[in-house]
Amino acid sequence: MPKRKITQSAVKRIQRATTTSNEGVTPKGSFAARAQRIIAKKKK
Repeated sequence: MPKRKITQSAVKRIQRATTTSNEGVTPKGSFAARAQRIIAKKKK
């Protein structure tokens, strides 16, 4: 299966779903947190 590049909109969608299911908190080390870190590093 080919790897796909993660986009800012995908990260937003993932983070929204994660925070919704975790009472408004993104757990440290979660996939959403890691995805956000990847996007932040890309922008630099």
